[in-house]
Amino acid sequence: MKLILPLVALAAGILAAIEPGTPAYRFDEVKSKVLRAPGGDEAAEVRVAAGDAALAGDLVRTGFWGKAVLSVPERKARFEISSNTRARLAAGTPAVLLTVERGRIKAFFEALTDGSADARTVAAPGALLAVRGTRYGLEVAKDGRSLLAVFEGTVEVRSMKAGAAPLLVRADEACTFGPMAEPHSVPMRSMGMSEHSWGVHGGTGMSSGSEHGMPGAAPGGKTPQSHGGSSHGGSPMGPKGH
Repeated sequence: MKLILPLVALAAGILAAIEPGTPAYRFDEVKSKVLRAPGGDEAAEVRVAAGDAALAGDLVRTGFWGKAVLSVPERKARFEISSNTRARLAAGTPAVLLTVERGRIKAFFEALTDGSADARTVAAPGALLAVRGTRYGLEVAKDGRSLLAVFEGTVEVRSMKAGAAPLLVRADEACTFGPMAEPHSVPMRSMGMSEHSWGVHGGTGMSSGSEHGMPGAAPGGKTPQSHGGSSHGGSPMGPKGH
């Protein structure tokens, strides 16, 4: 009895800390080293196993060979988290399911009919990504520059830069953005990219932070101008897929 009462109190405290309407997270698959920091406290990191649950505010990190499939059943969302990735769950914002700080994910969203699509937003440095039932890849470099590749459906990129208008990125288009760069989209084929080449491992290689091939930066460090829609022709924003 002495042990049960403290455990009950601890569980009650955890539940009270979760905001109403915050979704539940579950690790459906785990490969190699995947760590979860409860509440974002990296000093309290624990190794993740398939079937484990996670809470809003937790930080998830994958190792060099690490990989995880994280699902949010009530929001009909699933994320394939690739190696060397840092992502926070919910991040204190009710509408945001996942904040990708660095690394690469592939996101899957089933269509919803109850009008709650805005509660399935993904955040990256400089922008929010809102969907209506779709599938896309997202990669974030160490300096915050990001690459979005839409494989199915449409993603609305809401830049956090003052005065920037939202940009709709459709299937077979790629988009670059960052804390200092407005969204800019091009056809995926102009970058030699496809869903098959994206995969869960490999990818664009932009997370390594190499100067050339980084989204949002043309050779010489110049940032391409943003457009309200897709441009046609080649792009200096990223290396070709493998």
